[in-house]
Amino acid sequence: MQAVILAAGMGSRLGKYTKNNTKCMLPINGRTLIERALDALDSAGIRKCVIVAGYEKDNLINFVGPRYKNIEITWVVNEVYNKTNNIYSLYLAKDHLLLDDTLLLESDLIFEDRIIQELIENPEPTLAVVAPYESWMDGTVAQISQESVITSFIPKKFFNYNEKESYYKTVNIYKFSRDFLRNSYVPFLEAYSHAMGNNEYYEQVLRVIATLEKNELKAMVLTDHKWYEIDDVQDKDIAETIFSNTADEKLKRISSRYGGYWRFPKLLDFCYLVNPYFPPEQMRNEMKAYFDELLTEYPSGLNVQNLLTAKMFNLETENVLTGNGAAELIRAAARLIRGKVGIIYPTFNEYAESFDTPFNDAELVSFGSESMNYGVDQLMEWSSGCDMLVLINPDNPSGNYIPKDDVKRLLITLKAQNKKLLLDESFVDFCDTSDLSVDKSGEGTLLRQEILDEFPNLIVIKSLSKSYGIPGLRLGVLASGDRGFIQEVRKQIPIWNINSFAEYFLQIIGKYAKDYRLACRRIAEERGRFFAELKKTGLFKVYPSQANYFLCRLRDGLNAADLARYLLESHNIFIKDLSGKKGFSGSGSWVRLAVRNRADNDFLIEKLRLFNDSAQSC
Repeated sequence: MQAVILAAGMGSRLGKYTKNNTKCMLPINGRTLIERALDALDSAGIRKCVIVAGYEKDNLINFVGPRYKNIEITWVVNEVYNKTNNIYSLYLAKDHLLLDDTLLLESDLIFEDRIIQELIENPEPTLAVVAPYESWMDGTVAQISQESVITSFIPKKFFNYNEKESYYKTVNIYKFSRDFLRNSYVPFLEAYSHAMGNNEYYEQVLRVIATLEKNELKAMVLTDHKWYEIDDVQDKDIAETIFSNTADEKLKRISSRYGGYWRFPKLLDFCYLVNPYFPPEQMRNEMKAYFDELLTEYPSGLNVQNLLTAKMFNLETENVLTGNGAAELIRAAARLIRGKVGIIYPTFNEYAESFDTPFNDAELVSFGSESMNYGVDQLMEWSSGCDMLVLINPDNPSGNYIPKDDVKRLLITLKAQNKKLLLDESFVDFCDTSDLSVDKSGEGTLLRQEILDEFPNLIVIKSLSKSYGIPGLRLGVLASGDRGFIQEVRKQIPIWNINSFAEYFLQIIGKYAKDYRLACRRIAEERGRFFAELKKTGLFKVYPSQANYFLCRLRDGLNAADLARYLLESHNIFIKDLSGKKGFSGSGSWVRLAVRNRADNDFLIEKLRLFNDSAQSC
C-alpha cells in the first residue's frame, strides 16, 4: 500500500504563516503538518508516498527530501497551483494511483496516528474517513446508509441544515483499492477533468461515483478520534489546543479561552455555570422563527432595553440598567465607587479586578471565613471596616447563602451607618427556598421595587446568562433605589449595548415564567442528588450549596491540578481548578463543580470514581 498527499495549495487564509511556505509546513506545537502526516504513515508501515507540491515547492521538497524515515518519497509538481484546484493535483498523480492500493490525504490536516492504522486494518477495501457533522466543520459532507455505504456527497453550497443530523463531514483521508482506482476512480477522474476543467475538487468525482448502482465506497466513521482541518488562524489556534503536547498545556489553553466551547463539541464543561433546563424547546423555537429579522435588524437603544428588563422584574424603569452580561455592569459601577470596599474571599474575581484599577478610587478590604460558611452577624462585623460591602448571594464559589430576612437586617444596619451593599444575586433563583422559610417562586431575591425604595443604599446585580441558561446572549441587570447612581452608571454604557437576540429574549420571557420556575426547581432537585453522589466518591469534602455548583476540597494527598488534567485529557471533562485563588488555605486542593443534568453528572461521578480508584492504588 502507498500514500498520496496533496500539498500544492497556497493556504492564503493563514496569512503570515503561509507567506513563504505551503500550508503543510505550518508548525502545530513544534511539529509541521507534513511531519505529523508522514510520521503517521511511517508508524502504520507505509513505505512509499507520492507528494504533489506546488506553492513554495522548493521549501517543501528541501525539507522532506527523497526519503522520510522509512518512506520513499516521490515528488509530483503542480506548476499551475494558483490556477487550479485539487482535482488537477490528483490528476497529475493518476499514473501512480494505478500502481497500488492507495491512502489519499490532504495536507492541511492534523490527526491522531491511530486513524491511519485503523483505516489500513479495516477489511473494507475502499473507504472514506468521515465524522459526524459538528458546528465547526466546513466543506463537503456525506450521507451514508445503514450498511455504511456512502450514498451521496454534498458540497457546502447545497447544505440543508435541517438535515444536518444525517451529515458526516469528510475528513479528507481515503483508502482506495487498486481495482477501484483502475476501474472507477481514475477513469472518472480523467473524464471529469476533461469535461469540467481543472478548477474543481476531486470529491466531485466521488460524488458522481456515489450515484452509481455499483458503488463500492464505504464510510469509516470516527468516534472519539482527534482531528482538525486547518484553513485559517482560528483553526490553527484550536488545533494547537486539541493537540497540545502535554496535559498541563492543554488545560492551560482551554482555561484561557474563557468559553466558546461549542468549538469543542466533545468537551463536557463543568467549569462554567449555566442552567441546563432552560430555555425550554418552545422558547428556542420561537427565537429561531424570528432569526432572520433579529439577525438583520438593529436592536433598540438602552431606553427600550431598560423598559423590557423593568417589566421582567416588575421594577420601575428609572431603577434599572440592562447590561451586556453582568460583567459590563460591574465594571461600569465600579468606576463610580469611592472609599473602602469590603470583599469576601474567595470570590468571583470580576469584582476585585473591577475595583482594583487605575480608573477608580476604591480601596479593597478583604474578609474571609476558613469554614466557607458565614452569616449575617459576621457580615455586620466585617462591614464596620468599610464603606461598601460586596455580597454574592449565594456566594461564588462556596455556595454559601444568606436568607432574605438576614440580608434585610444587614441593609437596615448599613443604611443607618450611611453605607452601601452591592448584592450579586446571579444564583439566588436556584435556592431551595422550601428550606429557607420563603416560598418557591423566587422570593429569596431582593430585586423588588419596594425593597429598592426602602433601601437606596442597595445595589443589586444579576447575571441572566447563568440562571436563565443564555450565556451566548450576554444579559445582566443592575438595579438600585438610588436613581442618581443609576444615571451615572448609565453614562458608562453605550446606547446599543445588547443585540437583537437578547432584546427579543427580554420581550418574550414573560410567557415562560412558569417554565423558568420549573427549571430552577429541577436544578435544586438534581443538586441534592449530585451532592450525595459526590460525597460517595470519597474524593472530597463537599460544601453544601444553594447555587448550581459545589465547592469541593480534595482529601489530603490529592491535588486539584492532577484531577483537572486527568478529567480533561482522559475524558474531555473541564472543571474549575481553584489553585492559587485568593481566600483558600491548603492551596492546590480545591475545585468547583457545576451542576449539570443527571446524565452529565453521572458521567462525571463515574470518572471521579476511576480517579479515586487510581489514587488509592498508587
